[in-house]
Order: sequence, then structure tokens, then C-alpha cells
Amino acid sequence: MRRTSCLALAFVALLASACMDSGETPTRRGATDILLDSADHVAFGFRTNITDGGLLRAEVFADTALFSDQNTRASLRQVNGDFYSATGSKEATMVGRIANFDTRTQNLDVWGDVVITSVDGRVLRTPQIRYDRRLNEITSDSSFVLTEPGNKEMRGVGFRADPNLTVVRVTRLEEGRGGTINLSRP
Repeated sequence: MRRTSCLALAFVALLASACMDSGETPTRRGATDILLDSADHVAFGFRTNITDGGLLRAEVFADTALFSDQNTRASLRQVNGDFYSATGSKEATMVGRIANFDTRTQNLDVWGDVVITSVDGRVLRTPQIRYDRRLNEITSDSSFVLTEPGNKEMRGVGFRADPNLTVVRVTRLEEGRGGTINLSRP
């Protein structure tokens, strides 16, 4: 009799805990949780190469990759990568919090405190970039700060640049200091 009472009590406790509100409703969950629920595949420790005609242009790493649309799109978390020149030498590194990677075009959209650092010390900080593999170019419509060795700094909104940050075309220059800035019209 005692055993039956204990089992009944355990069942009631289990049922009560299952019915309790966990406080996590779909409207209160984060976007990452929703993506996790709808992803076709999830990969941890993700790594991919971005190539153009067999030439390595970039290597991209992410803590987590959430694949969707029959594996043609990947949503990446905690992203970093390296950009390479036509000769195969490393030109720059990039970090960001979130990225979308199109596996067909191999284009990459990165946002969330994006920082690109060239091997010779130029540092670009912006909320968002887009890397176009075909053009081997990074672009943004967002605000940015570009610093160079020797205390040179440029601030603006919108740019187009090579991954090494040697040629930067600015849409709107806000301020610059510490050197000469050549502005050319497209």
C-alpha cells in the first residue's frame, strides 16, 4: 500500500512540474533559439574556405553554423576569418558576432562589432560588412572608423574596400586626422 502511495505521489509531482509554465514562450525566446528550432542542420566548430577559380580568398570559422534552405544558407555565430591575397599570403583578419553565408555565391554578411585588421596594422571597425567573393571586396552602408599606424584615423558612413584595406572608397567622410586623404569621385 505504501509503495502505491509513493508512486502516485511521484506521478502527481511529475505531472505538476510538467504543467508549470517555464517562463519561456516563443515571443520571449531569442532569435538564435528560433533559428535552432528551424535549422535543417547544426554544426559546431564550423570552418569553410571561400575560393575563386581555385584561388583561396578567405577562410571562415564559426562557433556554430545553422544551415537552412537545403543547405544553401548558413547562419554563423561567433565568426572570425582570414583574407588572402592572389599569391596566397594572409592580408587581414576579421571578427564579428553573427554572419550569414550563402553557400552558392560564397558571399558573407557579417555584423555585430565587426573588426578587420590588416597584416600591416590598419584596423576597420564597423557594425556590419558584406564580403563579395566575385569582386574580392568588402562593403558597408554603416558607420565606420579606420585607423592606421601613426595615429591616422578616418570616420565616415559607407565604404568599399579591398580586404587588405589598402584601397578604401568612402561614401561619406565625417572626419579624418593625421595624414592626407585623397578623395576621388566614382
